[in-house]
Amino acid sequence: MRLSSSVLAAATVPLASAQLHYWAQKAGLEFFGAATDTPGFRERAPYPAQYSKYDEIFADPKEFGQTTPTNGQKWMFVEPEPGVFNFTEGDYVANLAKKTGKLLRCHALVWHSQLAPWVEQTKWTPDELKAVIKRHIFGVAEHYKGQCAHWDVVNEALDEDGSYRKSVFYNVLGEEYIKLSFQWAAEADPGTKLYYNDYGIERPASVKTAGAIRIVKLLKDAGIRIDGVGMQGHLHADNHPTMEDHVKTLTAYAELVPEVAFTELDVRIKVPVNESKLAWQKESYQFVAESCIRVPQCVGITLWDFYDPFSWIPHVFPDNGAALPWNEDWSKKPAYDGLIEIFKKFAKEKEDKEGKGKGKKERRLIA
Repeated sequence: MRLSSSVLAAATVPLASAQLHYWAQKAGLEFFGAATDTPGFRERAPYPAQYSKYDEIFADPKEFGQTTPTNGQKWMFVEPEPGVFNFTEGDYVANLAKKTGKLLRCHALVWHSQLAPWVEQTKWTPDELKAVIKRHIFGVAEHYKGQCAHWDVVNEALDEDGSYRKSVFYNVLGEEYIKLSFQWAAEADPGTKLYYNDYGIERPASVKTAGAIRIVKLLKDAGIRIDGVGMQGHLHADNHPTMEDHVKTLTAYAELVPEVAFTELDVRIKVPVNESKLAWQKESYQFVAESCIRVPQCVGITLWDFYDPFSWIPHVFPDNGAALPWNEDWSKKPAYDGLIEIFKKFAKEKEDKEGKGKGKKERRLIA
């Protein structure tokens, strides 16, 4: 999606050195990152001339300290045929994370979408499908064992009304597939943190938020480990949660699991883009950043890519776009500066607090 020159001018912030991850850590988060994908995939195919600039920004450790494979670890790529594994696409991002020194979040072991066709086209008995899920989880998780800081074990198990999504997994196994998936993921890679990940679970009164809490309790009541909840954060500039909403929701999850995170953040704008919409978007990004800092269990934030032309949004929602901090011409939206403002504010508060604490300790030693 192309922006007019006047809106691009308004969307551009003063040139600043790479710093999102740097300042997020200064503010107390573990990471600020961006998902990425294999060159040539759908969104990227028309833009090969931009790859070198994209790679330069992505690689900078001060800008992004974490990444997630957008597509490469999904079932259709890693097990295209029964029992036949192909890790080419997933390994691209895993190796890129190693090369650029980034934390790797892995995504996703069991999801109803982007399945290999054979999974949905077969009429399974419960025992047969259990065996298929187990083989898939062990095959994939063991391949990436020791590389993934987090795994999105089950992704989007909830429908829009908060009930379980009628996927092939649920239709055959009911909610048992969720328990089995987390059990087997823990066995396959005991060192990784296991997440439930979903969209629309950011607002405290949402039926999907209630559904996510139900899933966490289901696992905990069964004695099955779950380490975190991933709030995807596919938000809307003109109707986004408040900072207080985010804090309340994050706190509700944090009462049940050790960690929470914003895992797929973007803030879409209804086109055409204008200054008011960019201001709403900036506010939405800031609310996410501030709420994550305010809730100690919130470990970090991941953008669902960072460069507008590589965003999934216009392909799925044609009347929306401009969801990411970098514009098509590589200028930055006000949202970028807004994130830095929040991180610097809390970094200073943290530094002041630590300085006062150090001063008190020194005075006690002198006394």
